[in-house]
Amino acid sequence: MQKMSCKLFLLAFVLGIGGTFQYGLQISIINSPAEYIKSFIRETWLKRYGSSPSEEIITLLWSFVVSIYTIGGLLGSMSVRYMSVKFGRKKSMLLANIPALLSATLMALSRLSGSFEMIIIGRLFAGVCAGLGLNIHIMYAGECAPQKLRGVIAITASTAIAVGKFAGFALGLREVLGVEALWPILMAANAIPALIQLLTLPFFPDSPRYLLIDKKDKEGCIKAVKQLWGDGDHMAEVDDMIAEQEAIRGEKSKSVCDLIRDKSVRWQFITLFLVSSCMQLIGVNVVYFYAYNVFLKVGLSPAQTRYVSLGVGITEILTTALCGFLVDRAGRKALLWKTHTAMALALGLLTVTLALQPCTCRLKSIAFCRYDHCQHCLLEKCVEVEDTDDSFSWIPYCSAALIFIFIMSFGLGPAGVLCPLPTEIFIQSYRPAAYAFNGATNWIQLFFLGLLFPFIVEGLGSFCFIIFLAYCLSMAIFVYLVVPETKGKSMLQIMEEFNRLNYRRKKGQAALHQNNCSLTTVTRL
Repeated sequence: MQKMSCKLFLLAFVLGIGGTFQYGLQISIINSPAEYIKSFIRETWLKRYGSSPSEEIITLLWSFVVSIYTIGGLLGSMSVRYMSVKFGRKKSMLLANIPALLSATLMALSRLSGSFEMIIIGRLFAGVCAGLGLNIHIMYAGECAPQKLRGVIAITASTAIAVGKFAGFALGLREVLGVEALWPILMAANAIPALIQLLTLPFFPDSPRYLLIDKKDKEGCIKAVKQLWGDGDHMAEVDDMIAEQEAIRGEKSKSVCDLIRDKSVRWQFITLFLVSSCMQLIGVNVVYFYAYNVFLKVGLSPAQTRYVSLGVGITEILTTALCGFLVDRAGRKALLWKTHTAMALALGLLTVTLALQPCTCRLKSIAFCRYDHCQHCLLEKCVEVEDTDDSFSWIPYCSAALIFIFIMSFGLGPAGVLCPLPTEIFIQSYRPAAYAFNGATNWIQLFFLGLLFPFIVEGLGSFCFIIFLAYCLSMAIFVYLVVPETKGKSMLQIMEEFNRLNYRRKKGQAALHQNNCSLTTVTRL
């Protein structure tokens, strides 16, 4: 088991470097050089056209720089099914590093070439790399792991995202690369993990499940199993793969349209869509947005809040690592519904504390913030109620504590547990389509949430958390009542659990009985 864990975790580390780490890095690294890039756009425009651009043009171009990343991620996610089936998991991961290197080259040379368009195109390529790597990494890692370690190996993808976010924050500090002279190097930092993976991943085999089920290469599968798991007796795991191959009956990889239409995977698809594909509705990005203002109210300076962001990043790393320890002990279902409940409670209390937060504007009297944002507090309009004492001065500290509680709950639950979900609830023929749909849906939501979020905040202020609270509470109930436990079960056993939902009507009982009989026969064989 120690040899098996060592080799598997080494593969998980190599996959994480060029996979989900790139996604987390690009999310956080864009914050630090924002003003430097805007200044570069202004200077370039002035040199080209002889006049200074308006603030509206600067804002528009900066919006392109930020949002084009999600378009690239969507394109990458839509390519996951084709590439993972055509080239295999390993070659697809290697090919995903090509757009990362193109992105780094374009952004590193953008200032030297005097072209802000190169930054936009570079961000597009970075998004393509993230869209491919995010989904193929999780699929590859989940298929390489034995049943007992499937959860913890897949969750390393979530830990890699958290480490990527932390690395982006750390590299963006003024003491590292967060100065005006070095921002092109900062934006090109994604070349290093891409090169590391290109040099190390070729020494590992492809996914054993892909080799056996898709390529019909039993010898290659057994060789990959021995290389990853050691020289022990692993025939029980190989027999499960053979049983899954027989259950598929030679069917080709399904498309996303097949995934949506096929009634035999109806509840798997519903679970994937509600619990995993709509994960952006948890509101973690909104909480990160509010965190900066909350930490300012606690008394930290703007410079100090950057170091607090590092603390938030470390918290997410530790909780996702802890999730890897708990997921194969407490179970996926229990972690999901309990953490969704905890996040709903944290969001509800955070809404209350932000509504009562004392304003720290330059006014001598303390006012209470009710709606919208401003430069000095959480609101655009501060309604001066009355002069008060410090009886509410503790509320910002409660808000800061609730933010950490929410992030810890997110790391212990959805951030980690949802990584192995598509691998576990779908058999091999549907798995690539499930990852393609899941990735594309998340990127679309990320794009529209970024587009609409300023208007939501302007209209609702801190009460925008009620939207995300309703989603978290609904998912806690849904997971508790509907989703079966997948811990310690083979793919076919999980498939049988969902068949009870897919064929629960009377007309479907005969089909369910026939399907279960065939699955039982295959498993025995």
